[in-house]
Amino acid sequence: MFDKKPKSYTELLGKTNRIVEGTIIKGDIISHADFRLDGELTGNFKSKGKIVIGPAGSVIGDIVCKNADIEGKFNGKIHVAEILNVKHKASIHGEVICEKLSVEPGADFSASCIMKTNTKNTIANDGQPRPEEANQ
Repeated sequence: MFDKKPKSYTELLGKTNRIVEGTIIKGDIISHADFRLDGELTGNFKSKGKIVIGPAGSVIGDIVCKNADIEGKFNGKIHVAEILNVKHKASIHGEVICEKLSVEPGADFSASCIMKTNTKNTIANDGQPRPEEANQ
């Protein structure tokens, strides 16, 4: 009558992954959950959730995600389906594609930026643009 399935360990923790300061990762990360990076990533990151790059964090590579808060360093191409928040200590170099952008005064934002209202479809299609988007 009350057959409840036990929640998985990640559901109990709120589904957030964390890479702490001092950790260096060389390679790609794919995650369905939210992610906080205070270490270093040289490679690509893909998530259906949110990435937070902390003040000590850095990424060299490409990012595809739903939302992003950047307080550390990023160099590459980032595609955010919804909101990209760039904090005052952040340093961003490369290309940015997002729906909404917030940049705090003091941030180093040296990137080309394209703002689209239909970027949500990109995440749903595993990062592949739809045929009508590819011709834009």
